[in-house]
Amino acid sequence: MFITPGTPRIVIISYSMNYGVKKCVWTALGDVTANIIQATLVIFVIGSFISDNPELLNTFKWVGIIYILYLAYDIYKSRPKSINSDEKSEKSFLSFYKDGFLVAGTSPKAWMFFPFIFPQFIDFNSNYVAQFIILITTYVILDFLSLVGYAILANKMIIWVKANAKVINTISACVLIVIAAIIALMQQY
Repeated sequence: MFITPGTPRIVIISYSMNYGVKKCVWTALGDVTANIIQATLVIFVIGSFISDNPELLNTFKWVGIIYILYLAYDIYKSRPKSINSDEKSEKSFLSFYKDGFLVAGTSPKAWMFFPFIFPQFIDFNSNYVAQFIILITTYVILDFLSLVGYAILANKMIIWVKANAKVINTISACVLIVIAAIIALMQQY
């Protein structure tokens, strides 16, 4: 799941091309922090509650859609950095972290992934806390590495879009809008 393109990867790609890979590390950290919280809550606290209350997922869905649309606008309006420029970013590290956290935290896909996939790998009759720690640690490391991999690849592609730097922002914003529309129309809880 974490390797497949989705909203966090689109944000990482755009941010990498606009702000550089180092800034994207903060977005990736925000993403995996939200995933740790989601997995912990789902496995230990609210897993069955979420399954029994689809209106909660529906609320998360709409909050996520609104935030994705905001990010699409923000990405579209951002000024791509010059290829040869060392200019400083207008966004703070906390802002990058917040974007990663909110994109992952409001993703209904993640809220569905953890209760459906994680329990298959946990034997609740034995030490399930240790099993969960191993599982979430593995997931977080692989997810973080895939996000950073996307950022590095996108940063390398910046040479390809050098002639028309606004193209990637427009494409990223359009993809985010399409993802928001698909979530709004297709995901029913």
